[in-house]
Amino acid sequence: MGWMIVRVRGSIHARHDIVDTLRVLHLTRANHATVVPERPEFRGMIMRVQGYVTWGEADPKTVGMLLEHRGVTDAGGSLTPETVETVGGAKDLGELAARITKEGLPPIEGLRPLFRLTPPRGGWRSTKKPFARGGALGYRGAKINELVQRMV
Repeated sequence: MGWMIVRVRGSIHARHDIVDTLRVLHLTRANHATVVPERPEFRGMIMRVQGYVTWGEADPKTVGMLLEHRGVTDAGGSLTPETVETVGGAKDLGELAARITKEGLPPIEGLRPLFRLTPPRGGWRSTKKPFARGGALGYRGAKINELVQRMV
């Protein structure tokens, strides 16, 4: 399984180490999303930037929808059924989505490691409070898929 991470806040007045960590996660702007594998090194990075992102467990169906609507190749073209075979080495979009959910986005050659999303329909909740207190930041579990579907 993998984690879907969505950047909520910008980097104005952010510490240098937080900006660097966001850059390593390929989250350079607000409303960018990425998928990373559930490993301890990524968990540490997420804990460092938890005041700027929201995250949860990625669903292959949601990742497939992101690939279909927002997937971009390294050359800058959109991800079509013909390019899925050359980019990810998968037979179809569903197989590529399942692999991304398990392995994360960065290891796949030919595919940009981020998705550029729009702000969510209905807007963000408070971008300064954690999700557990009625805000938009921090861990949301499987509800991250609902948020991402509102942002596509």
